[in-house]
Amino acid sequence: MTVHSQDILLLLRLAAHPSARWTYAQLATELGISVSQLHAAQTRAKHAGLLRPDGKSPNTGSLAEFVVHGLRYVFPAERRGLTRGFPTAGSAPPLVSKLARGDGPPIVWPDPNGPVRGEGLLPIHPAVPAAARRDARLYELVALVDALRIGRARERKLAIDELKRRLS
Repeated sequence: MTVHSQDILLLLRLAAHPSARWTYAQLATELGISVSQLHAAQTRAKHAGLLRPDGKSPNTGSLAEFVVHGLRYVFPAERRGLTRGFPTAGSAPPLVSKLARGDGPPIVWPDPNGPVRGEGLLPIHPAVPAAARRDARLYELVALVDALRIGRARERKLAIDELKRRLS
């Protein structure tokens, strides 16, 4: 079994709302994936040790370790040219307020309904932009993950600190 991108999306959503009760149908709708994809993601995440045996809560220590040290190798960043989209990585909360604005365009997930024009970065899963629009906590976690995928040393350090704080 290999980890898929929707597994990470599921784990980040569960980490964003650790005490929330959910059903498969509700969570699948929130994430923009099918119930069968959600169930398969849950099974793979448990098998990988990223989800606790109860299947409802992430193993936050293992998740943080994987996201910090392995995610950018398993899901490498794919940049696109200038496009309209939603800010991510260091261009999105919570890092945007902690980093000096550079001369370049912001980093965005390509989306024709996005509020800004910037350098496109494909999200770890196609459902991320829509799911992030519906859930501010999930948006911030995925933006931190993107900062780890593409960031320079300072941005990565800030993202690691913030991600570990949110997962603990």
